[in-house]
Amino acid sequence: MRFAICAALALATCVAVTAARADEILFNNGDRLTGEIVTAADGKLKIKTAVAGEVTVDLKDVKTFTTDEPITLELKDGNVIKDKVTAATTQNTVQTAGTGAVAAQDVDLTLVEKVNPPPTRWTGSFVAGAIISTGNTESQNYNLSLDATRRAEDDRLTFGAGYFFGQQTDPDTGIESTTTDNWFVQGKYDYFFTKKFYGYANARVERDRIAALDLRFTPGVGVGYQWVERDDFNFNTEAGITWVYEDYETGDSESHFAARFAYHVDKKINDKVKLFHNLEYLPSLEDIEDFNVTADAGLRATLTANMFGEAKVEWRYDATPAPGAEKNDLRWVLGVGWTF
Repeated sequence: MRFAICAALALATCVAVTAARADEILFNNGDRLTGEIVTAADGKLKIKTAVAGEVTVDLKDVKTFTTDEPITLELKDGNVIKDKVTAATTQNTVQTAGTGAVAAQDVDLTLVEKVNPPPTRWTGSFVAGAIISTGNTESQNYNLSLDATRRAEDDRLTFGAGYFFGQQTDPDTGIESTTTDNWFVQGKYDYFFTKKFYGYANARVERDRIAALDLRFTPGVGVGYQWVERDDFNFNTEAGITWVYEDYETGDSESHFAARFAYHVDKKINDKVKLFHNLEYLPSLEDIEDFNVTADAGLRATLTANMFGEAKVEWRYDATPAPGAEKNDLRWVLGVGWTF
């Protein structure tokens, strides 16, 4: 019985060792690193090791590498190779094993855009916040927002929505008054003609009861340029044409065509903190003094793997608001979010 147990344990150990990945990276300086090659993008290669966990190295420092399972090599010219790779004698090169009718070939690592790119899927976050005061000041403020992005090789789809509500009670009369009540829904589709240059179509619908705005609808088209697109830094600029339609609670409505200029930037300071900033400027093509600006800036701090805290300031400016409404709207927003 004891012999049977020992034999079973020995067999299980052999199976585990056999099943373990034994990819190997050989560096230009002669060092080696063994584990499971996970992915590569933006000039960085990630390998999961048994001792040090996931390690990120510069692809330019890699002389060659080998894998014991097929991997996907996405080249900068758009070609995709899925095969095992073996070490090559030329620096910064790997050799595919060759499967079926596809012959083995050398692949220059400087021509590799990505290794094992993640599948196309939706990513984003949901943020909820509340500030409730009692005592000398009786007020409640709530905010909810959602953003989601699906990035594929040739296109990108983004969606966003938000709702903000605030109420205050007069301590002398006990009368409640609404101080904030607005929402928005927006969507955007980008098609990449090249790795960086793209065309877009977007639309935004919003309402602000306090600003006497029943509806603002702004569909538009244009072009954009993705200057930087990395895990730790993103920056893009856009220009186009937008139709602006506004319907006010007074019964009046107004519409015009406007130019659209916008940009987005986000930057990871470290593994825990990310800064972000967005701006959209819509000057009327009929009257340069009639324009709208929407902007925000803030930071996100990671709390757990999928949870974060967020603090941001939002600014909205309408040069021709509804009668009796203010041109400027400025608010500070705090919240807790979840990523998906």
